[in-house]
Amino acid sequence: MTIEYLVDEHGKRSRAVIPLDEYERLVRMNADAEDIADAQAALDEEDIPIAVVDRILAGENRVLVWREFRGLTQKALAERAGIRQASVSEIEAGKSSPRMSTARRLADVLNVDIDDLF
Repeated sequence: MTIEYLVDEHGKRSRAVIPLDEYERLVRMNADAEDIADAQAALDEEDIPIAVVDRILAGENRVLVWREFRGLTQKALAERAGIRQASVSEIEAGKSSPRMSTARRLADVLNVDIDDLF
């Protein structure tokens, strides 16, 4: 590949000129790499059983649904999130709303986005 360099007023290389066909090849390679990365990200996404989706759509408490899907007890979720079990119970019963910091910890423990919980 032939590369021509352009220099600035200080004599430092500021631009590189390559043949058009080489440039187009690099653009295609970049697009392919982005497509591969997007496909890999899609493969890495978690499959969520329809039963979980149905429960959420039916209006069940999302913290409860995700906790049960993850196989955690209220006690285990509370311990991992650093809150009281009673707080988890109140949140799941809809009797209280968590502070943002607590909501973030719950989402982290349940491995979901905070928007998936509230």
